[in-house]
Amino acid sequence: MIASPVKPLFVFVITFSLLLVIIILSPSPHFLQIPVPSSSSLGGSVIWSVKRTMEWRPCKWWLQGHLTPLPAQTNGYIRVDCYGGLNQMRRDLCDGVGIARLLNATLVLPKFEVAAYWNESSGFADVFDVDYFIQKMSGFINVVKELPKGIESKEPFRVDCSKRKGQFDYIESVLPSLLEHHYISFTPAMSQRRDRYPQYAKATLCQACYSALRLTSSLEKKAIELFDAIAKPFLSLHLRFEPDMVAYSQCEYQNLSPSSVSAIEAARVDRKPWTGELAQIWRKRGKCPLTPNETALMLQSLNVPTNTNIYLAAGDDLMEMEGFTSVYTNVYTKSALLNREDFTRMHGNTKAALDYHVSISSDAYVATYFGNMDKIVAAMRTYKGMHNTLFLSRKAFAELTSQGLGGAELKSALWEVHKNDFAIGRGFALPDCFCEFEL
Repeated sequence: MIASPVKPLFVFVITFSLLLVIIILSPSPHFLQIPVPSSSSLGGSVIWSVKRTMEWRPCKWWLQGHLTPLPAQTNGYIRVDCYGGLNQMRRDLCDGVGIARLLNATLVLPKFEVAAYWNESSGFADVFDVDYFIQKMSGFINVVKELPKGIESKEPFRVDCSKRKGQFDYIESVLPSLLEHHYISFTPAMSQRRDRYPQYAKATLCQACYSALRLTSSLEKKAIELFDAIAKPFLSLHLRFEPDMVAYSQCEYQNLSPSSVSAIEAARVDRKPWTGELAQIWRKRGKCPLTPNETALMLQSLNVPTNTNIYLAAGDDLMEMEGFTSVYTNVYTKSALLNREDFTRMHGNTKAALDYHVSISSDAYVATYFGNMDKIVAAMRTYKGMHNTLFLSRKAFAELTSQGLGGAELKSALWEVHKNDFAIGRGFALPDCFCEFEL
C-alpha cells in the first residue's frame, strides 16, 4: 500500500520537469519579436520619442466655461480689416473678433485686403465658410453678413491703431469712436493690452481662431485631394528661404548660386545686409533664415531618416533646394501634385490655405521660422492633440557653428538643444488660449 502516496509524487515530478524544459527552451523575452508601438510612425525618428515634461492644452475656461450672455444692446458695428498674407490676416481676424466682443460690438464680416505683393485678390468668403463661422460664433459674438438699413451704404469710420505707441487699451482708445460713429473699421495693433481682457473676450478670440474657421467646401476638397496624394506617413516642413525673406533679414550668405544672389539683390531695395561684427551678432541672435542645406543637416541631427516623406509647405520661389533634395529625396510640393491648371489659377491665400490644412494634419510638423503660419499651425496641432511639432533653432545653429563645431560634434549639440525644446513643448502654443500642464 505504498503505491498510493508515490503516484501523486511521480505525477508532480514529471509535470514540473516538463514545465522546466519548456521554460529553458523558450526564447528569452529580450529576443521576442513583439512589435512595440513607437511614438512616431515616421521611420523611427528619434526626436519624436523624447519624453515630454510639459504639455499645452486648450484652457478649460474657454472650452468648458459658461458663456457670459451677450448684452441686449450693441454699441455699434465693427469690421476688421486684414492685410498681408493669409496667416497674418488670420491673426488680425482672431484679435479683431476678441476686441469686438470686448467693446460689445456686432461683427461685420472681415475685409481681406487685395494685395498685389502677395498675388492676392481673394476675400474672406473665398477662403472660409461664412455660414459655419457665424454658427460657431453664436453665443460668443453677433456676426452679420449685411448691415442694417441706414448704414448699409456707409463706409466705416477708420480707426488707425498702427501709430499707437507702446501698449494701449481699446476701451479707452477705440470705444469712443464706436459710440460716436456706430460703424468703424480697424486693423488690430500688436501692442494691444490683453491683460485687461475679461475672460469672455478672450474666449471669443479663442473660439474664432481655433473652432470657427473652416475652409470653403471647394477649397477643403482641394486640400483633401492634396493631402491624399502625399505618401504616408509624412512630415510637413515649412522652409523659408525665399529672396524677399533673405533680403528682409539683412543677412549675407556665402557660396550661393548666381541666380540666388541676383534674386536676393533684386529684393533688397534699401535693406542692405549687415557686415563684419554686426553681421555675426545679428546671426547669433537667430535672425538669419536657415538655408535648405542647413535645414537638411538639422533634420539629420534629429535622426529624421533621409527616406522620410516630406511635404514642402512653402512658396513657389524657394532657393538653393538642391542642398536639401540631395539629402532628403522624397519631397512633395503643391505644384507637382495638383492639377497644373488649378494650381496656376490659385492665389496666395488659397495656396497658403492648402499648406495650412496639410500641415495641421501631417504626422509631424517642422518649421525653420516662427512666423504667423508656424504659430497658428503649431497651436492648431496642439488643439487637435498632435504633438509631433518642432521649431528648428536658428539661434543655436549660429552659436554652435560660430564656436567651430562641425560633423558629429555639431549634430550631437543640435540634438541636445532640440531634445530639450521638444520636451518642454517650446512654441507648441501661445498662452492666449492654451494652458501649460506638467506631465
